[in-house]
Amino acid sequence: MPRQVTLADGRTVEVECLSCALTSGLIEPTGGVIYESRNFHVHQDVAYPIKGLVIIASKRHIYCMDELTPEEQLEYISIIHKIRSEQRKSLVIDKVYYFYNEDTTHHFHLWMVPRYEWMYDFGHSVESLRPVLLHARNNMNTKSNMLEVMDGINTLRKGLKDFVSNSG
Repeated sequence: MPRQVTLADGRTVEVECLSCALTSGLIEPTGGVIYESRNFHVHQDVAYPIKGLVIIASKRHIYCMDELTPEEQLEYISIIHKIRSEQRKSLVIDKVYYFYNEDTTHHFHLWMVPRYEWMYDFGHSVESLRPVLLHARNNMNTKSNMLEVMDGINTLRKGLKDFVSNSG
């Protein structure tokens, strides 16, 4: 059943599976694709305007990590490693929370959520993530912050441009 989703840049879309719509190109993520391989699609989170917050989504419509093929498993960890390296080196992000859940309405994806100093006002644990995300969605859709988000997207894209994962 289709559902309505509001993206960080203000667009509202109606989709059955947001991940399928993004990985297939039906919906262009904010700032475009950061990196794409045969099996995975990397983009800025479309709902939360936080610089460096990326999603790694499987192109196949699966829900669980144990559904990844051996080839996808190797490629997945290689992509995570490269993105994290670029976050640290190019965006100077010291800490990242990684989230993946199996009760989502979208299919298999991993969130790589940077931890910035301002976020600690909401706490220092995983429990602080929801208030941080809601704060970003409700208060950070400013022109200046969106320029920062776009800068992060372009920086990561540039850093991943020549990256080739193990699966080629």
